[in-house]
Amino acid sequence: MDSALLIRNAHVLTLDDAGHEWPCADIVVEGSRIVAIGPQLADGWNRPVARTLDAAGLLAMPGLINAHFHSPGNLMKGCLEGMPLELFMLHEVPPLSDAGDTERLIYVRTQLAAVEMLRRGISCVHDDAYHVPVASRQGIDAIMHAYSDVGIRATVAIDQPNVVEYDKYPFMAELLSAGQRQAMDQAPRQTADELLALYAHLISRWHGAADGRLAAAVSCSAPQRVTPDYFEGLSRLSKAHDLPFNIHLLETRLQRVLGAEKYGKSLVQHVHDLGLLDQRMMVIHAIWIDANDIALLAQSGCTVAHNPVCNLRLGSGVMPWRALREAGVPLCLGTDEMNTDDTTNLWQVAKTGALLQTLTHADNRCWPQASEFLQAATRGGARAIRHESDLGQLKVGALADICLLDLDTHAFTPLNDLRRQLVYCEDGSSVRYTIVHGQVVFESGRVTTVDERALRAEVRTLMDGYRDQLDHASVQAAALEPIYRAMLERSAEVSVGMVRRLDAL
Repeated sequence: MDSALLIRNAHVLTLDDAGHEWPCADIVVEGSRIVAIGPQLADGWNRPVARTLDAAGLLAMPGLINAHFHSPGNLMKGCLEGMPLELFMLHEVPPLSDAGDTERLIYVRTQLAAVEMLRRGISCVHDDAYHVPVASRQGIDAIMHAYSDVGIRATVAIDQPNVVEYDKYPFMAELLSAGQRQAMDQAPRQTADELLALYAHLISRWHGAADGRLAAAVSCSAPQRVTPDYFEGLSRLSKAHDLPFNIHLLETRLQRVLGAEKYGKSLVQHVHDLGLLDQRMMVIHAIWIDANDIALLAQSGCTVAHNPVCNLRLGSGVMPWRALREAGVPLCLGTDEMNTDDTTNLWQVAKTGALLQTLTHADNRCWPQASEFLQAATRGGARAIRHESDLGQLKVGALADICLLDLDTHAFTPLNDLRRQLVYCEDGSSVRYTIVHGQVVFESGRVTTVDERALRAEVRTLMDGYRDQLDHASVQAAALEPIYRAMLERSAEVSVGMVRRLDAL
């Protein structure tokens, strides 16, 4: 085949089931898949090779998988100081907004973060894309075109709540004035049928596009944010097409209170009782969970996405990593969005997550090993997007998503333990090549598919108009903030029977 790519003389860390690692080995890629891997393959290889990469001094490992991300936040890095999720969302998804983004802005902002990820060896992203104020075919297509053109692997959902704002929270309806409730009632919302029609478009137009590099997922955002018929319709779609199902569960203490107030049970128990908690679900955050919740998550076979930097930025709390691991719940890692992490640096997420867990147990034997977080950043993400067998590891037959890192950098000098130094020392600056679906998309310090300088310049130009939207959202947020703070204060008075924050110790 004339599309063969030969990677020679690399230090190869496969992260496969057998834990293969070679100090010097070759990888052969034909089309989008790895067809051979092992020492001294090149010497006897007699099939045509289109390109050879001399990887002496480089580490070849699976590309990282950013398993939870919201691309619409890409232009908001550094916009906000830390604040609780419920206040933060007033700026992120203004509940009274009636202005949408242009297709060009959506396209450019999606590419901006994709480029940043490719530069850091992140070959795949799971984008839970929300739309303000409503979702549209044009907005969906702009996101998918951006990912297609930039060359990253992307699985994308439509994260679109469809219930009135005050029904998503405890105590809010009674705290709002009649005029405020009326304004929320009149804010744009879409019906289950309208949203499911958009999913039909996403699946028919984009699922499997770009030679299989693009895929669809479904998302309810969170169970309290959607109507029952829409929730059930999404579950049917997930099962019919074997799609990942994104669901934010118990991210904050207030959501623990909401479950008790609205459903008389935890939100995990609520989803389980509806018969919708299954192995296709990726449960996002899962901080304020109890032992019963953990048992239900393990029983379902779902994956949990851990976003430790976002959780710290919003003060949400510390996820019980060890308890979930011991229960057998698969875990993956995400940066969440660029207004709560402010970067797309999954290396930083892995390090932060590993170190944060030292606060949860006095016994260091309960602290996570670096290899746990390395697995979560690769194979855990692959499982979450329904690619457990052919992503997140290097083996014959796997998709060729590979990153090559320079071992002659400060992160690996001296090289004492490769896995620990990948988690605790590397920050993405050692990445020299990123290969996605068999194509080299980052090399020689640049992403090969776009003009990065022109992209950044256009972002700066587009921000002139976008800042007006951000300023308008801030004005709305300031008017509503006293109500939301009163809700948070009232919720804080309700006992939830667990501690997930240092201020509660």
